[in-house]
Amino acid sequence: MPAPATTETKPAPAAPPPIEKIKIKVDGREIEVPKLMPDWQGKPQPTTMLQACDLAGVEVPHYCYHPKLAVAGNCRMCLVEFGTPSMGPDRRPALNDDGTPKIAKSVLPYEPGTPRGAISCATPVSPGMEIYPSSPATKQMREAVLESLLVNHPLDCPICDQAGECKLQEYSVEHGQAQSHFVETKVHKPKAVDLGPRIMLDDERCILCTRCIRFTRDIAGDDALGIVNRGSFNTIAAWSEGGFDNNYTLNTVDLCPVGALTSKDFRFQMRVWFLKETKSVCASCATGCNIVVSSREERIYRFVPRENNAVNDCWMCDQGRLNHRWVGRADRLKDVLVRGQKSTWDVALGDIAGRLHRAAPGSVAIVASARLSNEELFLIKTLADRLGALTDSVPRDGAGDSLLVHGDKNPNSNGARIAGIAGAPMGSRLPQIAEGIASGVIRTLFVLGEDVTRHGISAELLARLETLIVSDILPSATTAAAHLLLPGCAHLEKHGSFTNAGGRVQKFMKAVEPPGDARAEWEFLSELISGKGAPGAAPTLEGVFAKMAAALPAYSKVTWGGLGETGATIALP
Repeated sequence: MPAPATTETKPAPAAPPPIEKIKIKVDGREIEVPKLMPDWQGKPQPTTMLQACDLAGVEVPHYCYHPKLAVAGNCRMCLVEFGTPSMGPDRRPALNDDGTPKIAKSVLPYEPGTPRGAISCATPVSPGMEIYPSSPATKQMREAVLESLLVNHPLDCPICDQAGECKLQEYSVEHGQAQSHFVETKVHKPKAVDLGPRIMLDDERCILCTRCIRFTRDIAGDDALGIVNRGSFNTIAAWSEGGFDNNYTLNTVDLCPVGALTSKDFRFQMRVWFLKETKSVCASCATGCNIVVSSREERIYRFVPRENNAVNDCWMCDQGRLNHRWVGRADRLKDVLVRGQKSTWDVALGDIAGRLHRAAPGSVAIVASARLSNEELFLIKTLADRLGALTDSVPRDGAGDSLLVHGDKNPNSNGARIAGIAGAPMGSRLPQIAEGIASGVIRTLFVLGEDVTRHGISAELLARLETLIVSDILPSATTAAAHLLLPGCAHLEKHGSFTNAGGRVQKFMKAVEPPGDARAEWEFLSELISGKGAPGAAPTLEGVFAKMAAALPAYSKVTWGGLGETGATIALP
């Protein structure tokens, strides 16, 4: 008889080891903190006093420290008073009368042999340590450090671009003293140093925190900045031959805690407290860096990175940061045009619906940009399925790097693939569409967000079409040939979601109103689909997202609300 089959039981995966914690006190309150915490490179290192205070909900002011940069410990602003258990002559912990450990506390005046203030950004905690971030001694140390930093600092606050975002300004109010002991003449340094094509440096404002140097060297990989001269005459300088010119220089403006480094693009443009802030996503490439859009009165003034450790940490490239000027161009498409004449949305959509209804199966093609949102691409595919239309998207390839810039310059190539719009590879169906137009098989072409004359479908071919429907933002040879022209929106003028190169679905929110009669593409696509009686249309963007998630398996486990502010990762098909 054959031996009975045996079933092999796989051992359960081992549980992760428990996190080792130590007990300390912060301002007299006992807490437990991890013995090790990740440093700026994600490597476990002994937990510092600054990190422990942060876990306890107590802010310790600092300038040179940044969680994403190597520790320098040179500003001294994070000095705190602390104490550790005292040791007796027998090298055992000394105890108070009540049996509690006796703490050797650093007090003013200092007792001989006791610990003193330490920079909390670089000092690890130890069992039984007591930290006093709110004590009189700590307060006195902070006041002294601030007075030292302000000795040669100019009174530029009324004209400084950093006003409203300046940590020197904030800490001077919160932790400084009103009267200075300094009566000598201030040291004067250069006020407007052209540090690079996008950066202006004011040496007098610099407090030498070296954040810019560490970022440029350790993160951007361009050792272009350093400190020259000595003592009070120290200044930041760029390597003279290459200058300060890489694709990440503007991150140093964000990092600078004072107004020493400013962006030439934003310099003297607008006070930050007047700006409206909108959470969004950069559309310059497939990385999808998280950003904050700063705007006022329907004008965009700047992009700044928004922290998302799953995508871009808290950085972004200069190219993406400055990619907003085109949104307010004077030649934006603002009017609905039918045969070159200004019309209305009702008339144009009625005309389009009639033409599509009369179109023979297989006679329609749709070219949809991979810069449209997931929801819009889903609606386009829904419409294409009803019409039996051939679809594709235009690929955009360029140079990438090892930090953030992706070689795919479309922000939503994965969204186009998941929706079924793009060919495999993307753009492979464009020659087929061109051949269909040339042979007379394709009589109607719907183009959304692309100039197809630059991608193999010439103006001569467009002239052969019975119907050319175009939706776009800026004029092009394709919009000039359109029989029906629909003004569309930049992603900054609507809300929706993109799926980045890593499969992370992230939503962007509306920052400014579109000009003229321009409308979000998902809105008029929903109306077209509703007119055709097809499923997939919804009166709200959130409703479209829900229908998309129900129809496309890749999005089945995500919801609009579940995306939150940093998105959710899906499995790419």
